[in-house]
Amino acid sequence: MRRKISLKPITLLLLLVTFASFGKEQDGHGEPKTDQATEIKEYIQHHLKDSYDFSLFSYTAENGEHKYFGFPLPVILWDNGLKVFSSSKFHHGETVAEVDGNYYRVHHSKIYKVDGPNGQIIEDDHHHATNEKPLDFSITKNVTMIMMVFLIMFFMFKRMATAYKKNGGMPKGMGRLLEPIVLYVRDEIAIPNIGEKHYKRYMSYLLTVFFFIWIVNLFGLTPIGMNVTNNIAVTFCLAIITYLITTFSGNKNYWKHIFWMPGVPVPMKIILAPIELLGTFIKPFALMIRLYANITAGHIVMMSIIGMMFIFNNWIGSSLSLFLAFVLGILELLVAALQAYIFTVLSALYFGMAVEEHEHH
Repeated sequence: MRRKISLKPITLLLLLVTFASFGKEQDGHGEPKTDQATEIKEYIQHHLKDSYDFSLFSYTAENGEHKYFGFPLPVILWDNGLKVFSSSKFHHGETVAEVDGNYYRVHHSKIYKVDGPNGQIIEDDHHHATNEKPLDFSITKNVTMIMMVFLIMFFMFKRMATAYKKNGGMPKGMGRLLEPIVLYVRDEIAIPNIGEKHYKRYMSYLLTVFFFIWIVNLFGLTPIGMNVTNNIAVTFCLAIITYLITTFSGNKNYWKHIFWMPGVPVPMKIILAPIELLGTFIKPFALMIRLYANITAGHIVMMSIIGMMFIFNNWIGSSLSLFLAFVLGILELLVAALQAYIFTVLSALYFGMAVEEHEHH
């Protein structure tokens, strides 16, 4: 029996190896488990999900045993008390974890309680798990990525600030790389959309969200395969922060134009007020969906095109798929920066609307 490799990256060459081995997995009788298209679809869905361990790649040994390379992460549950243990107890989702007499199993990247060491997940008619679900505060792979990006950003801007202080306001080292980007965010995003009077108090947030989204998007294209911004919970948190800043920054003119528009007939004011109020919620919702959908769609399309190489299984179809995947991979590098730019511009635009001063005669 041949040795089968199964890697987990989004980069082109490693994904080729991944799909090649994934499509060749067999059951105990030497027959394919499912058709190749279904296997590719399942792999894509698996790749997009968060996980409780940091697994770089895996392979199946000659005796059928799955070998994983990576490291476990801490699992933190609240189930009639605090439960803290290593994700290695799950053996990458293959076994039940026993903690203080309780049993837990991973199902679709979520932890459920089962009734014993051989307990199974019970599903309803809609294939939703009916098992009890403890409160989950675990440090997952996406959370680990967020912490890593925080440390990277702290290191970059700390070095930049130190360089400015030591060199009399002149950039040096890390500052030379970051200064043009910081000035671009200030001069092309913050000032035009917010105004010179108010832009300074929003610069820290705009720079943070721009670099955070850009860096995590770039990491999503590396062999580490962490897709933070295709997690809707992450984009929701970013959008809700923008919403809260906009709401609490709003001046009297901002709220007046929402609830009682100047220069509009009274009957129309009554009709437009709830619509304008609803618009304040639609704006952050659009931010959340735009970032989530674009990043998720990019990963799905990339992996689907590469998977088509193994479905076509001929030099014409496979060559075309390889070329399309290469072009799309380059495009994804642009999308990584573009989505950070769009989120930052729209946030600045909303802040500008909240602090804009109107004069009515």
